Parts: sequence; C-alpha cells; structure tokens
Amino acid sequence: MKPLVFLSAALSLALALEYQLSPRPTLIPAPYNPRVPFPNPPRRSSSKVCVVNTYGDGITDDSPNILFAFHQCNDGGHVLFLRGVTYLVRTAIDLTFLRHVDIDIQGHIQFSNDTEYWQNNSFEFLFQNVTSFFKLGGEDVWIYGGGTLDGNGQVWYDEYARNIYTLRPVLVGIDGLRDSVLSDLRLRRSPQYYHFVANASNVVFNNIDIAGASVSQNMAKNTDGWDTYRSRDVTIMNSVINNSDDCVSFKPNSTNILVQSLFCNGSHGISVGSLGQYAGEFDIVESIMVSNISLHNGSDGARIKAWPNTPSALSPDLQGGGGSGRVRNITFEDMTVDNVDYAVQITQCYGQRNLTLCQQHPSRVTIENVFFRRFKGKTTEKYQPLIASLACSSAAGCHDIHVLEIDVVSPEGTRQAFCMNQAPRNLDLECTDHYKG
Repeated sequence: MKPLVFLSAALSLALALEYQLSPRPTLIPAPYNPRVPFPNPPRRSSSKVCVVNTYGDGITDDSPNILFAFHQCNDGGHVLFLRGVTYLVRTAIDLTFLRHVDIDIQGHIQFSNDTEYWQNNSFEFLFQNVTSFFKLGGEDVWIYGGGTLDGNGQVWYDEYARNIYTLRPVLVGIDGLRDSVLSDLRLRRSPQYYHFVANASNVVFNNIDIAGASVSQNMAKNTDGWDTYRSRDVTIMNSVINNSDDCVSFKPNSTNILVQSLFCNGSHGISVGSLGQYAGEFDIVESIMVSNISLHNGSDGARIKAWPNTPSALSPDLQGGGGSGRVRNITFEDMTVDNVDYAVQITQCYGQRNLTLCQQHPSRVTIENVFFRRFKGKTTEKYQPLIASLACSSAAGCHDIHVLEIDVVSPEGTRQAFCMNQAPRNLDLECTDHYKG
C-alpha cells in the first residue's frame, strides 16, 4: 500500500491522481424515472482534494480530522477516505453545512462502541426516539466510493436486550439534505435504522449494500433499511438489503417517493407508516411508487400501518394512537414474495389486537386510492390459508383499495385474505372473515 499522506488541505492534481479518486457513479433508474430529474452538478475541481487524516490505532478519535477535511474542501472540492484504512469516530459530527462537495469513501468508517457516550451525545430527531451518530445535510452532496460505514451494532443489540429504553443511533441520519446522491456504499451493523431521511428533497440512494445480523442470541431489532420523514422526491433503487425490520418505510409526511429494483431479505417488507401514532399530529403519505421488488424470508411484502383512535401499545417502548392523517395515491407493483408471511397487509389497528375495540374507535388516518398489482410467489405456512390481511377499522376511512393480478399462493395452494371493511369487487382474492395475526 502507498504510504499515507496525512493531509487535510488541498492536494495537487498529481497527488490526487496518485490516490485514484473514484469516478462519480452512473445513475440508471428502472423501470421508472423520478418526478424530479436526478442531480447533475458540474465536476468538482480536481486540484481541491482533501485526504482525511487518521491516527489508525483503533483508539484515537478521527472525528476532528474528518470535520477539518470537510470544512477545507467544502464548496467545490473532494474529500477522500483512503482505501484500506479504518477511521474511528468517537464524537458526534454535525455535517449539515455541506454544499457542492464530493465525498469519496473508499475506506472503512467505524463508529465506537461507547454506548454511554452515544446515548448522551447523539443527535435527536424527536420522532420515535430516533438519534444518529452524525447529521448529514446541506445541498449538492455526492457520497460514493465503495467503502463501508460500520455502526458496531452488536454491542447495541445486546444492550437493547437488557434495556428496551436504550437510545440506539441510526447509522446515517439525514436532516435537511437536498439535491444530493448517496451511491456505491456498504452499510454494516447499524444499531437501529440504517437510514433516517428527514426534511430532505431530491435525494437519490443507489447501489447501497446493507447487512448486519446479530451473532448473539439477541436479535438486531428495528434495523429498517430506510425511513423517510417529512421528505419529498426521494429515490431509492438498485440496492440489496439484508435486515430484520422494514426494508423501506414511509413515515409521516413522505411524498413523491420512488422505490424500485430492490432485493430485500429477512425484512418486514415495504411499509407505509406507522401513521397516526401521536395525538394532535396530522400525518401525510402520498404519491408513492414501489416497483420491481423481490422480498425473501420475511414477515410482509407490502403493507400499510395506521394506529386506531384509541391508546394502544405494540410494545412497552412503542405506543400510540389518536393521531390523524391520510394515505393516498400509493402503488405497489411487480413484487415477488418468497417465504413471506403476508404478501399484502393493511391495518388501521396497528398496536391494537382487539379488532372490536379498534372498530369502536376507528383510525383517523384515511387510506384511499391504493393499488397492489402484479404480485407473484409463495407465502409461508404461518397464516395459511391466508396470503393477505386487509383490516380497515371503518369503510368510510378506508376505500378505493385495489388488489389486482395476484399470483401468490400459500404452501397449501390457497389465495385467501382476511377482509374487514373492504369492497370485494376490487380484490383479486378470496375474502374471509377468519382473522390471523
């Protein structure tokens, strides 16, 4: 390996070429183009390159060097994390000032396992106890390079098993990012969600490789691939996700989102919600397109989750109900399920197993103009003969639901669905009132 050059100021063109900056990735959307064109800024100056300094001893914090490099090469330059090098982050970093910069991550960025520090110092997002190691924002930011972000999650999986109120950071916390691209990255062992995308617009995620199962008896929980929140015009595509919660989840006020060409393994599927968790809040999820997804060895294919209008508890650390909002213009199409419990699920009774009580206090989150179409594959035997569950707490608050061209069967060969407050004429399924869940 070439000797390291510990510089955080601008390098010469010759030295930049010596260290081989990664080319910007080519973004190829399929089958759909997003509503807003992908960001396409001019190339950065090849003479303004900052190599991030590292102590390299596995103990000393590299955060000051990282922050210095970002400041030096912000607004027109490149920041380079060297291949074959591990950078240790022990301090929370605010990166919401970034603009017009390429961040070339070829090496390995690892966040420390100091759970006490991170619980007291990570950034709070004020939604479902979300915190993050770092906060990424600004405009015209390109992050790529084939390197790895490592959340050191095992210590968190074990800590959460001891105390469910532990605040676990997400691996990539985004707040206010716009006109930006994250591509060609490996994300490993996140303590909680891999991405939390808040207050963002026109952001593209491409060719992201997510994995990080627990190696102890304590499961890696709540490791969603992406959660979008108060964001619009986000594209997620061409990625592989091996996790144990939602592959992608659209949280409150997510609009004009395109998700396509994903491989999801071990997940809870592609989910809208949960919504209506907080009384006094009005949640919106609308204009969502999900296409060309394969889902394997999980609990769900496509689902929509809303809380009823009564206090409910999914678990001691996840409670809610009584909020309002709307879900509208949602399409899930061309999805393959393989060993998945439910191919399609709608519930306005999230966190409330008593369906009678749920219908007595119907959800204030309306669901309308939703299409599930061209699904194929096989479910598990867990809920057979059911392959789907469509549980609306009222007919008035949940209508124009279409489940069409469904070529999914249970291991017994059945195609039944639990239907509550549904219009069977819109469903390419055999409805039953026999509930399993």
